[in-house]
Amino acid sequence: MKETLYTIPLNDAVNANDECPFCYIEREVEQDLMDFVLGSGSSYMESDVRGETDKAGFCRAHFKKMFDYGNTLGNAWILKTHYMKINRDMKEQFKHFTPGKSSFASRFRKTPEEENSISAWVKQIEGSCYICNRFADTYDRYMDTFFYMYKRDEEFRKKIKEGKGFCLHHFGDLCEAGETRLSDKEKKEFYDDMFALMERNMERLQEDVNWLVEKFDYRNKDADWKNSRDAVQRGMQKLKGGYPGDPVYKMNK
Repeated sequence: MKETLYTIPLNDAVNANDECPFCYIEREVEQDLMDFVLGSGSSYMESDVRGETDKAGFCRAHFKKMFDYGNTLGNAWILKTHYMKINRDMKEQFKHFTPGKSSFASRFRKTPEEENSISAWVKQIEGSCYICNRFADTYDRYMDTFFYMYKRDEEFRKKIKEGKGFCLHHFGDLCEAGETRLSDKEKKEFYDDMFALMERNMERLQEDVNWLVEKFDYRNKDADWKNSRDAVQRGMQKLKGGYPGDPVYKMNK
């Protein structure tokens, strides 16, 4: 199949043999967006980009990742004008706010009949993120590309069926997207393939974790790690060597 803008990274994600191709894509796209916002191109200094980031803001997760990215000045510029907008909007919200009327019956309700306008404004801010919004647009195109390739590229379909499957989050998205992107006949074939794939690989994950737990038993200290070694190696990066007496720690010595 002729490769296009979206088939190339999707093929790369599948060929990476990661636990979930869409998680792989999400990390790659997210990193590209972080580079765009805070990287050497200094997009944060462009008025049009800052206008978009001021308006959309960032979710908690991406605020943290932006901080970890390391561009202190870039983050400060983004926050400077974003907070200016937040403060202007907040003052307007406060100016027009009217508390709801209380009644005896309302005291026994878990949720008010009418939502507090300040609370609604805060939820709107927290539900908006420049990076999440940009990724959502890209993600939808990757979904289209996935089904296009799955229906027309036998090699791609074979790789999916023989791969490690998907995380539950992206598996759910695939099932939802399949309802509008596949015919009735294609749906049956797709769900048969996906259900068999997910059952096999979720059992694989369970066996790996089960064995990882068993390896912590001193009686298994000399036994092979089997496939659970992958889980250990990823965990090692977070544990930074584990603790003395821990099989994870000893394996790293």
